[in-house]
Amino acid sequence: MSDMQEPAAEGAPEKPARTSGFRKKYSEVRLSPESAERQGRIARIAFEALGREGATAFLNEQDDALGGRPLDLAIASAEGLAAVEKAIAARREAQ
Repeated sequence: MSDMQEPAAEGAPEKPARTSGFRKKYSEVRLSPESAERQGRIARIAFEALGREGATAFLNEQDDALGGRPLDLAIASAEGLAAVEKAIAARREAQ
């Protein structure tokens, strides 16, 4: 007997090539449940206090007084969340 495999019969469908495994659905690191909760909380507070446009601008732009982007700070820690909440309250009072 030969070590070679016999070619597939004519007209027989070829098997699809196998991949090396499953692909990851997401390439970025996902938020922890605590970080996701802080993200949702700060977004809700900002939208209620500043309106859609004001909240979007505030949360996503660098804030030198806070030392970073408010959304990133709020997601990163409970202390960051508290600092951003205070900044939102101050902006609300100034309006």
